[in-house]
Amino acid sequence: MKYLNLILTLTLWATTVYAQTDNLRISGYVQGMPVWISADLPEPFDTDSFWEYRLQNRLNIRYDVSSSLTFNWQMRTRFFAGDLVNELNDIPGLSYAELVDFDDGYFDLSWVIADQDNFLIHYIPDRLNLDWYNDDWRVTVGRQRVNWGINMVTNPNDLFNIYSFYEFDYPERPGTDAVRIQHFIDWASRVEVAFSPARDMRNSVAAALYGFNTRGYDIQLISGYFKNRLAVGGGWAGNVRESGFKGEVMLFTDLEENPAGNRETNLIAALSADHMFENSLFLVVEGLYNKDGGRDQFQLLGEPLSADNPSFSRYQFTGSASYPFSPVWNGSLAAIWYPDESAVFISPSITHSLTQNIDLNILAQIFAGSDDSVFANAGTLVAGYVKWNF
Repeated sequence: MKYLNLILTLTLWATTVYAQTDNLRISGYVQGMPVWISADLPEPFDTDSFWEYRLQNRLNIRYDVSSSLTFNWQMRTRFFAGDLVNELNDIPGLSYAELVDFDDGYFDLSWVIADQDNFLIHYIPDRLNLDWYNDDWRVTVGRQRVNWGINMVTNPNDLFNIYSFYEFDYPERPGTDAVRIQHFIDWASRVEVAFSPARDMRNSVAAALYGFNTRGYDIQLISGYFKNRLAVGGGWAGNVRESGFKGEVMLFTDLEENPAGNRETNLIAALSADHMFENSLFLVVEGLYNKDGGRDQFQLLGEPLSADNPSFSRYQFTGSASYPFSPVWNGSLAAIWYPDESAVFISPSITHSLTQNIDLNILAQIFAGSDDSVFANAGTLVAGYVKWNF
């Protein structure tokens, strides 16, 4: 309990300090979430149904050092308990901490505050940087989100910190340890250069982006080094009549032979369209082609994706819809079809705003596939949360 008291004390302290100075801005939320998981797991698991309980504190700190220099520190502190924690900790050689104590950045900032048989507390910052800017230039050094993605579902352009569409509990999306330099040529044109070192330098990422506007379309061209591979491609965003039309295309090829043998040269193309109707119904459709053919297995709890292989199948078709039923009720439905895996994914969600700062949400993730599909044992997940934003 002392760790929970520490989390709540820091949160209350943060809101107090926020009221005391204009240079310091602090926000975040506290979220409680029960999760029910049903999956056909192999031995040594002795059950196919689990309850998990999560308590998360998100803290975002911004300090304006001067009119052109800002310090950003954003972090997640999470408490885990329940059947899945107990089950993993009872299996020799396994622990729940192995699932969450992971930091892929150059600096390992992941910290398991407490690891007991029946609960775990974990802390990690996903933004920790200095951000300098003037009219034409911006330089950001440290852990940050280098967001080059355009589509709303799949982002092969997002070389530095791609996110997983299946990650239901991480709206902020991951960051990366990097140096990013942006030069704004005019209102629609810019040049960016970013470098994200890895502990094994062969796994580093370094790339340049040139963005411009032509005939109402925002275009970006990308070239760089991606984990010992050459990456070339780009993307666009514009409109066809009253509907949005977006796309991302990337080509990845090995620069040299590796001991395990060369990976296939991979072409990834993701095209999407979106439309907002007069009644505020918002629809998105996307088609993805991943020449490399996806992945061999799927973990229900989520796993890191990669820009050079961002899907679990060669073909993927996604449709999603969101609709505000009233000022306080909002619903959404997402579905993905994997034709070469003979599988589907369905995720309904509904959110209710209890007060201005408190939200209630219930969602589900349902996977169904053939016996030889990558999703054959993926199962079903149902979760709900109550979130207090401050």
